[in-house]
Formats: sequence, C-alpha cells, structure tokens
Amino acid sequence: MNTSNTVAASKITLSELMLPSHSNFSGKIHGGYLLRLMDQIAFACASKYCGSYCVTASVDTVNFLNPVEIGELVILKACVNYVGNSSMVVGIRVTSQNIQTGKVKHTNSSYFTMVAKNQNGENVQVPKLVLSNLEEVRRFYESINRISSKKEYLKEEISLDFSSKEALNNLKNYNILLKLK
Repeated sequence: MNTSNTVAASKITLSELMLPSHSNFSGKIHGGYLLRLMDQIAFACASKYCGSYCVTASVDTVNFLNPVEIGELVILKACVNYVGNSSMVVGIRVTSQNIQTGKVKHTNSSYFTMVAKNQNGENVQVPKLVLSNLEEVRRFYESINRISSKKEYLKEEISLDFSSKEALNNLKNYNILLKLK
C-alpha cells in the first residue's frame, strides 16, 4: 500500500444522460437516483485513492439546489478532501447541462465519509493525504470543521433532557401542538 497519495490521484468524473426512466412523478430526475450516482462516485473515488474496498459510513447534508430535467447530462466530480486512519471524506459536486443550449447548473454538493476495508471486512489504514495547493488545504480544514461540528451536535443531542420543563417549554417556539399523555 502507498504510504501517501495526492488529492489529484483521487479525482474522478462521472457523466450520465438522464432518461425518462430516471424521473419522478413530476417529470424531474428522482433525487434517489442522484443519490445512487453520488454513492457510486464516492465509492470509486475512495477506492481509487486507497486501493481498498470502501463502504459508505455517512452522508452529510444533500441539498437539492436545482432540479435536473430529462435529457440533461449530469456530471459528478469527486475527490478526497480529508483522511483519517481508515476513513476518507469525499467531496462531490453535481452539475447538469442542457446538451442543446449548453447551459450548466449546480444541482447538488455533498460529502460522503467512506471507510476502507480488507477482505475480512476489517478497517484498514489509508494513505496520508498530500495537500498540493491552498484549495486542497481549504477543503481539508472545512472537513475538519464539519467533523468537529457533527461531534458537538451529537454531544448536545445526547445530553439534552427532552422531558425537562425547559425543553418542553421551548417547544412553544415551533409550529407544533404538544399533547403529551
């Protein structure tokens, strides 16, 4: 196994023409289909980077920014932004292009955490990430911040007493009716 690898070595692009079979009931490309493509490119990117089989551990927020139309070309670009011991954060940017007009729109961005595995399903060490420019440094730091924020959120979620008078009173600020039995 390589002891280090570059971000450039992880880069991968996937393009696919969107067909009527990929659409939902409103005639737009189904979000689940786009998520499937994103998971595929995350797997390919992470596996290419570390040379091992990889599994998806988590997916950070996926915002559907613009709908994708039937007949558009969807382009997914991915690269490794961060590595831990056995995990990697793969950044994914999705755009769609109207192949008749050439108009390109950003449709999704997300971050997939992938974990490298051996043949027995055990976690394996991934190569160190070589950062070659300030854009790669920025993406690495953004990953550190997202990981830290996620850990803080989980701590707060675990420590919050949802049944306390204060927590229940706070619910008055939301669009709910509280009818506890």
